[in-house]
Amino acid sequence: MLRHIVFVKFKAGVTAAQVEEMKKALGGLPGKIAEIRGWAFGPDILRTERSVDFALVADFENVEALKRYQVHPDHIPVLTLVRSLSEVLQVADFNLQ
Repeated sequence: MLRHIVFVKFKAGVTAAQVEEMKKALGGLPGKIAEIRGWAFGPDILRTERSVDFALVADFENVEALKRYQVHPDHIPVLTLVRSLSEVLQVADFNLQ
């Protein structure tokens, strides 16, 4: 099992409505993309100096499943939306032990 984590730092001026739109778009993906095995996301709640604004954690069977997800036609517009709101967008991928 592969875990895919996305960290988002929003651009200055991103509104709560834009974040809600992003959350709605993200929430629809598990029902559209069969490769997704686990899916959770949300805003940071502690707001420390080291915090990002938002994170997503997704699980996939293997690297090949993640790659299929990355190019899936339902994922592309959501990724475009997330990128448009992000000042910093970072990911980490690792195998679950």
